[in-house]
Amino acid sequence: MANRRSGQRVEPSFGGDDDGDLRVDPSDRMGGNGPKRTRSPQKKRRKTRPRSGRNGGGLFTLMRRLFYWCIVLGIWGAIGVGGLVLYYGARMPSATSWSIPERPPNVKILAVNGDIIANRGATGGEALALEDMSPYIPQAVIAIEDRRFYSHFGVDPVGLARAMLTNLMSGRMVQGGSTLTQQLAKNLFLSPERTLERKVQEVLLAFWLEQKYTKDQILAMYLNRVFFGSNAYGVEAASRRYFNKSARDVNLGEAALLAGLLKAPSRLSPARDPEAAEERAQVVLGAMREEGYVTDTEIKTAMSQTPTRAKSFWSGAEYYVADMVMDQLPGMIGEVNQDLIVDTTIDLALEKQAEEVIAEMLEEEGGNLNASQAALVSIDGTGAIRALVGGRDYADSQFDRASRARRQPGSAFKPFVYAAALEIGRTPMSVRNDAPVRIGNWTPENYDQKYRGEVTLSDALANSLNTIAAQLVMEVGPQNVVKLAHRLGIDSELQANASIALGTSEVSLVELTSAYAPFMNGGFKATPHVIRRISTADGTVLYENTYDNPPRVLDPAIVSEMNRMMVGVLTNGTGKKAQLPDWEAAGKTGTTQSFRDALFVGYTSNLTTGVWFGNDDGKSMKKVTGGGLPAKAWHDFMVAAHEGLSPSPLFGTTGVEPVFEGVDGVAGGPDGIPGGDPEGFPEPPLAAGAVAADQPRPAGEPTGGSPVPPAAVGEASGATRRTTLFELLTGG
Repeated sequence: MANRRSGQRVEPSFGGDDDGDLRVDPSDRMGGNGPKRTRSPQKKRRKTRPRSGRNGGGLFTLMRRLFYWCIVLGIWGAIGVGGLVLYYGARMPSATSWSIPERPPNVKILAVNGDIIANRGATGGEALALEDMSPYIPQAVIAIEDRRFYSHFGVDPVGLARAMLTNLMSGRMVQGGSTLTQQLAKNLFLSPERTLERKVQEVLLAFWLEQKYTKDQILAMYLNRVFFGSNAYGVEAASRRYFNKSARDVNLGEAALLAGLLKAPSRLSPARDPEAAEERAQVVLGAMREEGYVTDTEIKTAMSQTPTRAKSFWSGAEYYVADMVMDQLPGMIGEVNQDLIVDTTIDLALEKQAEEVIAEMLEEEGGNLNASQAALVSIDGTGAIRALVGGRDYADSQFDRASRARRQPGSAFKPFVYAAALEIGRTPMSVRNDAPVRIGNWTPENYDQKYRGEVTLSDALANSLNTIAAQLVMEVGPQNVVKLAHRLGIDSELQANASIALGTSEVSLVELTSAYAPFMNGGFKATPHVIRRISTADGTVLYENTYDNPPRVLDPAIVSEMNRMMVGVLTNGTGKKAQLPDWEAAGKTGTTQSFRDALFVGYTSNLTTGVWFGNDDGKSMKKVTGGGLPAKAWHDFMVAAHEGLSPSPLFGTTGVEPVFEGVDGVAGGPDGIPGGDPEGFPEPPLAAGAVAADQPRPAGEPTGGSPVPPAAVGEASGATRRTTLFELLTGG
């Protein structure tokens, strides 16, 4: 019993040492603790051979554990992602307050026939409905940017996985996994920085967009807002920027080029690298073929097209007009906060003709004559600007020399001096002595430094005699000349001194030209304007000009006499190169000191046009006068502008004298002299012994009709010729 308790077993023994006795070895008993029996090698190999069931259990266990941990990691990953979404989502405003931000307003500027001159605004183009675009544009964008656009829910897991795999295999960012909806969300609401928070918010916003808008609405919003490079936002702006056409008319190759820009708008812009843009377009065409949007034949045709080459900036004189419109808009309607349509007075055919004339004249003769810039403005009888060229090339310089630059007009100002003289009773046949003149310390001289003796005012204007203009200013009074110039349309400040006779006060070409228009239209003010109407996209009119009932600013009799005098400038004076075939025309040349500026302003019964040549830095040209380049350019433009029109005479030149009327129809005084209206036709006090209507008289006889000027007329000039600031102020 003691042995049992100790855990040791006592084996029984039968005694004796005979080997044949039957014995039971401990190893023969089950559970025995004796030494194990040695088995044969064959048996040992049989027992140690692995069983298939035991091996299958190990693989199954491994797969089971792998599946288990995947589930665990997936759950924790989902919890982590959910936490991030909740965290970053909580940092966003409430979804109930989300709304699509307004697209920056666009201003569509139209010519008088309805053609688009330009689009202005932050986007550079108007928004188009999806059905109004060329169908190739959305097809190309979907093919290269988001092939499953119409099937995903805002985020494309397949595309995202493919992009991740491609980027990992290449070791760099090759593809993006964002859908068009995500890109729209980023463009509308988020900054471009690449952070986890922005990506989470982008996904949430994409879900919201997909829930709130249809796929077509999302695609249209994207195409109207996405950046296409070269300051063009939206397909309409990009199409006009690169192809000078509407997105409505884009062909297959052009649509592929636009879609290709989305990868890197600035780098792939045709304005910067046309070859790279074309290579990318070929990739887009291949994607469109894979998606079944186009056939091999269409691809072949598109690939054979000449690559598009864009200039570095918008080019065309019409953009000077667009800038002028944008400058004037705030003063007419206030802040621009919605899409607008602006109808202008511009005739695009005339605009192109004016641009071509200026460009050709500068190209052919500008270099040899040291004239690098020019400007042109053409106005009808109401003051409507029909054509405006602000410089040689808008792409090189956007400064408008027609409306913004102020320069001395030279002798082109003289018509206002002569008109003022006619208002106090002088006539075209009044005689003055062309001789050396001294007014205080000023001694104006003629352009050719010659004197002709007795001349009529008509001949003096035709030949632009400075001495006669100086005398007339002092007879009329500088202040009255200034008043008349302002009355006719000069807005700039003018210095009321004797030198105003030679155009020493600076004015713009637009105001100078518009001040000539009353000579063309019979004496009515022609306020220069380029905007006819401003309306919203839905047709509500916000502004419409009121220049259809202008005031009378010049007596018809004066207009008639001035027209006859200025016709002589072209027929036998300094403006002979401006003569038009078949059309009666009048005008005046102007050249400033040292040939810095040369002008010609003239008119027919149809248009008044002003032309300027010079240099931005004020350097002298090589003896370019108003009767040279400006008169020739004026002639070429006016010939083209009047092609196909029936000639008609100028006002009051047909031999039938117009019936005199004063301001606003009030009868004038005797002998056709206006009756002393201080606002309309000023009548300076007469000097002692003066007569109301001047008649030709012998040289040296005191002139009448105005105060005697404090000047010596007809004296010898002396041995030494004076050199003054006004020495080379010329008549053209």
